[in-house]
Amino acid sequence: MACPSRDPTGRPPIAGSCPSRLEDFLSSTEGPADTSGLTRDEVAHLARLARLAVTDDELDVLAGQLEVILGAVASVGEVAADDIPPMSHAVPLENVFRADERRPGLSQQQALAGAPAAEDGRFRVPRILGEEA
Repeated sequence: MACPSRDPTGRPPIAGSCPSRLEDFLSSTEGPADTSGLTRDEVAHLARLARLAVTDDELDVLAGQLEVILGAVASVGEVAADDIPPMSHAVPLENVFRADERRPGLSQQQALAGAPAAEDGRFRVPRILGEEA
């Protein structure tokens, strides 16, 4: 069944609303798809979904390029196996930060020694809020 080129309001269909062969392949879990029969009509349909204006000569070039892309996606799907553990990085990460060790800090008197004003063991700063706050 062919997808309509326009919806009832006259607008082009939203990408993904009409399944294409590429979308079917990418969503399949049954292994690599047969990409040998990608037709000019299917490539033209994908171009319309992507809102690309392509010429007849470009359809042949794009068909070949899409065949290569589909083959590459299929080969990636073949490599992913259950015995390969998932990883977040291709190379192991090493923590470059120092160890979190407790060290002595300043005492209250040492911290307040350099302050321009201190009151009741705290830094004295000018009031910025009024009484109503």
